[in-house]
Amino acid sequence: MMGFRLNIFLLLIAMFSTPVLSDLILARVDRRIDLTSQIVRITSSLKVENAGTDVVSEVLLALPDYQVKNLAFMKAFGSEGKGKAKSSTTSLPFTVVNPEGMPPSLTFYSVSLPKGLSKGESFTLDVFAAFTNSIRPFPEEITQADLQIVLFQDSAYYLSPYEVRVQSLAVTLPSARVESYTKLHNTKHVDSEIKYGPYEKLLPFSYSPIVIHFENDRPFAVAQQLVREIEISHWGNIQVTEHYDIVHRGAQNKGGFSRLDYQVRAHIRGSSSFRHLIARLPPRVRSVYYRDEIGNISTSHLWGDSRKTELEIEPRYPLFGGWKTAFTIGYGLPLKDFLFESGNKRFLNITFGCPIDDVVVDNLIVKVVLPEGSKDISVSVPFDVKQWQEVKYSHLDIAGRPVVVLEKTNIVPEHNVHFQVYYKFNTLSLLREPLMLISGFFFLFIACIVYLHADITISKSSASYLAKLQWDEVQAAMQQFLNIINRCLAVHAKLEASLHDLSRTGDVQSCKAARKAADGLLKELAKELKPLLAYLQSSPQAAQLWPKVEELVAKEREMQEKLMLKHSTVVDSYEKKSGGREIENRIASLQQKLVALRQDVDELLEFLDEI
Repeated sequence: MMGFRLNIFLLLIAMFSTPVLSDLILARVDRRIDLTSQIVRITSSLKVENAGTDVVSEVLLALPDYQVKNLAFMKAFGSEGKGKAKSSTTSLPFTVVNPEGMPPSLTFYSVSLPKGLSKGESFTLDVFAAFTNSIRPFPEEITQADLQIVLFQDSAYYLSPYEVRVQSLAVTLPSARVESYTKLHNTKHVDSEIKYGPYEKLLPFSYSPIVIHFENDRPFAVAQQLVREIEISHWGNIQVTEHYDIVHRGAQNKGGFSRLDYQVRAHIRGSSSFRHLIARLPPRVRSVYYRDEIGNISTSHLWGDSRKTELEIEPRYPLFGGWKTAFTIGYGLPLKDFLFESGNKRFLNITFGCPIDDVVVDNLIVKVVLPEGSKDISVSVPFDVKQWQEVKYSHLDIAGRPVVVLEKTNIVPEHNVHFQVYYKFNTLSLLREPLMLISGFFFLFIACIVYLHADITISKSSASYLAKLQWDEVQAAMQQFLNIINRCLAVHAKLEASLHDLSRTGDVQSCKAARKAADGLLKELAKELKPLLAYLQSSPQAAQLWPKVEELVAKEREMQEKLMLKHSTVVDSYEKKSGGREIENRIASLQQKLVALRQDVDELLEFLDEI
């Protein structure tokens, strides 16, 4: 697929091979590609000369579209001097342009020069670019014992709309082991570096594809999403909370995983995996924590000095290609190190990107939570981001705290630069929460004093007190009533148990004795129940309960009758030596009725228990 894309690209280049821009010439191009990590970093030094008669104030840079979609960071700046004395000047602005007559498969950037170039003058322009997802594992799947081999494709010639007199390319690899690479004239491979060139007199849009297949065991750690929340408290603290979803985008791990082999020979079996990450935090951090969904993770180390703090994060398990993990780190920062004043505004000055080394972030969301009452909010970020505002409510908030949300995709360590959030805040607003607390405690103490000195007891002759006593009596009567019903149900259970004993032992006399004893108990319980029912029927407080009580009594008595009938039927059948199936047929309808009655009784008991 990549080869097909390059062929189409070369065809388009050939169609537009006639130089369109002839005023500028690149006298020399020195290019260096760094492939020592998952991020491709390309540094190009261009010596630009004006061969025309008109003054030129801009230089065009060209990138193929397949590289543009992976472009994470680009910077252009001029340089002065030569060799070790060479120094960079201020970065130069650039914008995307669409010049006429150019290949449609290219994206052009116009870099504004600090001053116009007259005829015969030259200027050295340095361009730095970082690309993600430009190195792909090949093969895409490896075992725990295999080394990770990756593939990179580019051009040995610098792609430019201008003529190039002399150019060279140096590719730096993570190790000297190279499976294969495209060999052109003037190509050298020395240790961990491949050099192409110098090449002379290259026409505009010259392109010579190269493919390098090499070993790269560096972990491809990618944060699919990183949410950083920076909460400002004017009481002296900034709280930072970062939520990570990390995946290893290197060669997928296939086959089993042996922890024993990994622990004994991790440098051989699992060399492309990673078991820890380093987060470079600001100095003087405090209250650092590291946890995931399960809880706190103790396998972390923190050390630092007055200039920096490093947090070594070790997940619960090593990460191989395709494996994922999610965790949260948090820490506090001293307010005075990051919050400053400018005129009548305050501003936060803090870093934007990911603090973990060599981690690419697919989607980064930075939330800056300002104190309640902040207004006239503005943001200064050195690159394009999506931004909007939200509101967050916390303890003792009334209107909520304004939240500035910044979002950017394809983040590399070069984005870890400072940005500023400006806002106005009235210092008197700091007193809002203390005054609310003081007022709350004051009213609480007043309420306690009123409660202790006021007589709020209920008179024993009042209607409410008498009603409460009557309801208490009804509740006590109901409790006795329910106890008696439960005792009746327990007798029913003993009758059922005697039938089970009969089927097991065939002792008819014991079964008759159990029925006689049960009948006596049920009659005694009926006598105990009679005065309670009379009281509940006559009490106005129990008027709403009485229909359910009456229904429950009727259901229980019907259960007694059906159960006694079932019992006598089974005993008679045993005396007549009837078979088991014949007995079941005779009591089938009775059993169905008993099951339905028992369900109704249970529902009524549950209803009355809740009341």
